This record gives sequence, structure tokens and C-alpha cells, in this order.
Amino acid sequence: MNLSALPEANRAIDGHPVRHKLLAPENLVPFALVTALFFLWGIPNNLNDVLIRQFMKSFEITRFKAGLVQSAFYMGYFLLSMPAALVMRRFGYKTGLVTGLFLFACGTWLFWPAAIVGQYGFFLLALFVIASGLAFLETGANPFISQLGDPDTSERRLNFAQAFNPIGAISGALIGTIFIFSGVELKPAQVADMKIAGTWQPYLHHETMRVITPYLVLGSLVFLWALLILRTRFPKVVGETTSHAATEHGRFRDLFRHPHFVLAVVAQFFYVGAQVGTWSYFIQYVQDYTHQPEKVAGYFLSGTLVAFGVGRFSATWFMQYIRPNVLMGTYSVINVLLVAVGVLLPGWIGLWAIFLTSFFMSLMFPTIFALGLKGLGPNTKIGGSLIVMAIIGGAVFTPAMGLVSEATHSMATAMLVPLACYAFIAYYGFAGCRIGLPRQAG
Repeated sequence: MNLSALPEANRAIDGHPVRHKLLAPENLVPFALVTALFFLWGIPNNLNDVLIRQFMKSFEITRFKAGLVQSAFYMGYFLLSMPAALVMRRFGYKTGLVTGLFLFACGTWLFWPAAIVGQYGFFLLALFVIASGLAFLETGANPFISQLGDPDTSERRLNFAQAFNPIGAISGALIGTIFIFSGVELKPAQVADMKIAGTWQPYLHHETMRVITPYLVLGSLVFLWALLILRTRFPKVVGETTSHAATEHGRFRDLFRHPHFVLAVVAQFFYVGAQVGTWSYFIQYVQDYTHQPEKVAGYFLSGTLVAFGVGRFSATWFMQYIRPNVLMGTYSVINVLLVAVGVLLPGWIGLWAIFLTSFFMSLMFPTIFALGLKGLGPNTKIGGSLIVMAIIGGAVFTPAMGLVSEATHSMATAMLVPLACYAFIAYYGFAGCRIGLPRQAG
């Protein structure tokens, strides 16, 4: 009997279920170092949600223009993911991760001159450099963790590592709320008085300067982590254990012979669009429909990210008993219903419905990633890079939501965009992830 061809819950030897290890003890140190990266890149991802609101104030720009923060950020992912995969295919995961950390640090340090100059475009450039580094990290860390052990536990292992990402996200939202938001929200009459007194522009410059310290501290931490990984020996994983000539047998066009992979790229595009769009305008949704000040709205954002973290850890546990794709499909349907409540009942009821979507979206990124990489063999790194490139969904859907909001004068109506995204992810979870996938790879 081929045990690998049977569902994990049904495999047994002499009547006893086979226990698949999550991680071998000798891989614990590199696993911990790479898992910490999920925490580190969660910080700038969710500092962006604070920056959007802050830049609307300090640069006096519209929701659509503020949404370009995410466009610049995720364009870095899109353009650098494939080069990152090629670097790692040639030199290994470790080199790619260290390169990503150095780019990450450089981007955060660019916030200092950007704030001094006071140019919005300079900030977008800095965010692009940060995201370029994160493209290396996500392209390398996700498949590295997925392949660092038994293939039957890849979804659980990646969900566990990804569970530390929302801790970074929560930290980013709290750091932004505490250290970037000043809490000063002026009324039109006060603004007019400051303009007459000549204190308006200095006030805006002071608001812009508040972003410097958090990013400089983050950059220093990232740089030190790069040095730590540089001095650590990494194990060989799938695709690195064979000769260089053997790994060259993988071809880009072969990926399109795997329908489950192609649909994973599309599903990831929709998922990231839904996640980034929801969180980017969550503060605005809170303020529009509950009229809470920006700091309170920021704390609500932190709260929904806590729900996201709880969802990640709980999903890792649930996957011991429920197939990952079925769990993801079920969660997606629940989110379609919750977002519908947020659209139809804007206010406190809608707020809590949107708040809860973070719990149910939490397992989607790592689960789509792991399901998409099944059975790719030597094409795993290139395949991983394409799934990371799908993060461009955040750059597409965030400004799209801003346009819908401006056109309809309703932040609630704009939430129809993530609702449609969850509907496709439900399809992928229940059906798409199995199309063309060999039974033994699933």
C-alpha cells in the first residue's frame, strides 16, 4: 500500500495512525530564525495602514492617492519576486534571505531623508525598496518552511510559521498608533486660523516627521537579524539537495501544466487584495460609521489583527482534524457573509462584522501557498515566486476600493471588492486546489 496516497487521517500501521513530525530537531535553529522573519515583515505591512491615514493628513491628499502607498509597496513585491527566485535558485535560500533583509533595512532608513525633504514621492520610493526586500523574504521563507520537513505537514508547518506574522502586524499597528498618530485632529475653523497665523505648514511638516523614529529602529533590528542569519548554517531542502544540473530540469512553462498552481496564483491575488484593502481602509470605516477619533480607530485595527493572530494559531490546530482546503473554503464562505453585513449594516454592527473577517482570513495566505506548491518538484522556487508576485493584488484592489468609496461616497460599498475576492477563494478551497493534482501529492 502507498501510504503517501492516503489522507493523513486514514493512514495507519498495525491499526495505529501514522504520526507525521512537524519539524526535525536538527532544523530547529534555522526554522526559528526564518520564522522570525514572518514577524519582521508583518510590521511594515501594517504600518502602511497607519501611513495611509497619516499621509492623508500631512500631505492633504485623497483616499485614492493615499492608497498609492500600497501600490508602491506591492509593486516592489511584483517586480522583485522573480529576480529573488532566480537568485535563490542559483545561490540558495540563505543568500536570498540575507539580500532581502539588507534591502528591507535600506528602505526603512530612507524614511529619514524622505521626511526631511517632505516629498510624498520620496516616501513611495522608500516603501518600494522595503517591499523589494520583503519580496526576497517571502519568496524564500514560505517555500523554505514548507519544504523543511515532512510534505504531509507542510500546510501545518507554514501556518505555524505564518502565525507569527500577525504578531508583527499587531506590533506595526500599535507602533503606528502610538508613535505616528499625534492624536491631534483639527476642525476646519482651527485649520483656517493656523493658515492665517502661518503655522499650518510647520504643523504638517511636524506630522510628517513623526514617521522617522519607528522606521529607523525597525531598520536597525532588521540589519542585525541579517548578520545573525549570515552566521548560521542552513540545511539543504528540496531542490538544493541535488546537483546544479539536476535543478535546471525545472522549466518555467511546466508550471502552467499544473491547474491547481495557476489557480493558486489567482487565489493569492484575490486574497491579498481583500486583506490589504480591508485593513488599509479599516480605520476610515471606523471613523466614518462610528465617529471615533483616529487613535481609537487605530486600536480597533490592532484588535482585528489580534483576531487574525488567534485565527492563525487556531487554524494550525484545526488542520490536524480538518483538511486545510476544506477549512479555508468554509472560512471564505463565512467571510462573504460577514462582509455582506458590513456593506448592508454600516455602523457598530458592520464594524464588528468586518473586525471578525480577520480571524477567518488568517489561514488563507499560507494555505493557498502550500497547496499551490504541491507536486511542483524542481519548479518549487519559481512557483513560489509567482505566488508571491500575486501579492500585487494589494496594489490593485486598495486604490480600487478608494475609487469606489469616492464615487459612491461610501466606505461600506467599497467593501464589496473584498467580498468578491472571498467568493473566489471559497471556490479554490473546495475545488480549484485539487484540479490536476496527483493524488499522492495532495
